Amino acid sequence: MADQHETQAMRRALQAARDACVRTFPNPRVGCVLLSSDGTVLATGAHRGAGTAHAEADALARAGTRADGSTAVVTLEPCNHQGRTGPCSEALVAAGVRRVVYGQADPNPQAAGGADRLRAAGIDVETGLLADEAAELNREWTFAIRTGRPFVTWKYAASLDGRSAAADGSSRWITSRESRADVQAFRARCDAILVGTGTALADDPRLTLRDDEGAPLPYDQQPLRVVLGERDLPVDARLNDDTAPTLRLRTRDVPSALAELGAREIRHVWLEGGPRLAGAFAAHGLVDEVVGYVAPLLLGRGDAALTEAGVGTVADAHRLTITDVTVVGADVRITARPHDRED
Repeated sequence: MADQHETQAMRRALQAARDACVRTFPNPRVGCVLLSSDGTVLATGAHRGAGTAHAEADALARAGTRADGSTAVVTLEPCNHQGRTGPCSEALVAAGVRRVVYGQADPNPQAAGGADRLRAAGIDVETGLLADEAAELNREWTFAIRTGRPFVTWKYAASLDGRSAAADGSSRWITSRESRADVQAFRARCDAILVGTGTALADDPRLTLRDDEGAPLPYDQQPLRVVLGERDLPVDARLNDDTAPTLRLRTRDVPSALAELGAREIRHVWLEGGPRLAGAFAAHGLVDEVVGYVAPLLLGRGDAALTEAGVGTVADAHRLTITDVTVVGADVRITARPHDRED
């Protein structure tokens, strides 16, 4: 049974994972804390992205020889496979760790089995400490591993009467500057930002992450820009520039597009397409979360935020559970998930 030192260490490991990097594509976020026999923190480690040290290896390197006889508290079951780095289970065994406590079991069949390897080496293993918090840390990654497709968050901005554009087609800016900055923070957590050719042609967006001065972040810090649809884009379209990677998916088939992204190890898609593309995702049951920014203005006419979502009667409505309501600038951000969907 985990003691108070181990519980505190797990909370520290969870925070270390959150603080280290908002996006570790295509890997999960993981934190690790090493404790001495009296509960003193020896070292804290975290994973910072593919090719970098895993959290356990990071903590072990910081602890050095002090890791011998320690307890490792890890947010995710230590991996048991050779990828870009070696198996964490073997590293823990080699370091002389005597006990391992972890939160979430690894859902990836290629990496699972770490707990069994540790037990076989005579290490005491405890599972499930703060398991719900550990699972929430990697909610989208876990979903993608289990389903084989990315987790899809649909973001939209609308007036209080549900319009995403005015009667003349104008839509900039329905929401506030604060909401647009908030969207930047959400984009940074995703592996890909997806729009349809309709939005790409109408708005000529960049779909890039930008700093506080409005300049694009470095290329290697940008999510993949994905354009779905068969129409060509102008050569000088902003989505064709070199500020971020761009993928053209020349299909209208939403499930096949997500299958392609899943094959590319994209774990979390931020859907910013127009009302028809969002409707197509919803009609296929492929919206896993909605983040809506509602502005305190009325338009009366113009495009609805969502169309053609496969709903003919109220009984067929896509019913959601609201998980968060936050005031952002002059707007309200509403987050909701399908209430019958398991992550």
